[in-house]
Amino acid sequence: MKRLIIVALAIAIASVTGFAQVKIVVTDLEPAEIRQLREAAPGATIVAGETGILTEQVADADAIVGTISPQLFRAAKKLRWVQVYSAGVEHEIFPELAGSGVVLTNCKILQGPNIADHAMGLLLALTRDLYLAIPDRVKEEWDRREYSPIELRGKTAVIIGVGGIGMQIAQRAHAFDMTVIGVDPKDIPLNYFFSRLVPPDRLEAALPEADVVFMAAPLTPQSQGMMGPKQFGLMKKGSYFVAVSRGRTYDSDALLEALKTGRLAGAGLDVTNPEPLPKGHPLWKLENVIITPHIAGQSDGVQARRMALIVANVSRFARGEPLLNVVDKKKGY
Repeated sequence: MKRLIIVALAIAIASVTGFAQVKIVVTDLEPAEIRQLREAAPGATIVAGETGILTEQVADADAIVGTISPQLFRAAKKLRWVQVYSAGVEHEIFPELAGSGVVLTNCKILQGPNIADHAMGLLLALTRDLYLAIPDRVKEEWDRREYSPIELRGKTAVIIGVGGIGMQIAQRAHAFDMTVIGVDPKDIPLNYFFSRLVPPDRLEAALPEADVVFMAAPLTPQSQGMMGPKQFGLMKKGSYFVAVSRGRTYDSDALLEALKTGRLAGAGLDVTNPEPLPKGHPLWKLENVIITPHIAGQSDGVQARRMALIVANVSRFARGEPLLNVVDKKKGY
């Protein structure tokens, strides 16, 4: 009788507040952030996942925010929703999850501003010869003779992947008075930042126009190795390549050959193939290659944007409302 009364009371509260009695296991968030989630969905049970007993905690969970793996997925018998912290979801779309009815949401778009900043920073470090000037500080040398920087005004940028990152790169490139060509499989309306938008099967026609190619596409079966020997060979002599999404979207050997033969003037790589780039890899040896350790997604503002999305989605899930940033598991983004 006591249990029936408690259940009836819970149902009554849910009907008044609009929140369902759901269990959400959250990993890798700070206590203050978990409090935000509990305040956003007072009718839900928000559990901080603990290493070692996580499989037990997710056994009766309706949702997982953060970590997901095949092992956790198999343990979570009631699972209906997974929210991951990254934009890319190639590691999360394993066969069991892909073939299930579990909804997957990601943090696409949120990292666009900081990754776009990083992409332009890599390009400017190359075009303004900063990669040559910065090491001179250590040597305390003042030598102006070796520099021949170029300006971006009037140059053409080809951006592969016009999502949350690519659109932000386009905005910045346009502000530098560049002509911008976008490459994306989606039917994106032409906007102020682009001179034109083309589908991936027209990439090779656009590459000879590029003074810089930005790789901003998510990793999918279609985008893997998208920039290979033929594509790098089509780029104009003295152009640049900047990769800020996933390393496996381009062929490292083909990039290396394009750099060594002088086809490309330089490359800025926040993502590599393989990743991390092992010691002794030839790309480390090239002066005109700037490599950063996959840090473009980090910034002082990104976690606040991420939390705003997660708070909104936890509240929506508890209320039975449509979620934001739902991933098409077949397309991979």
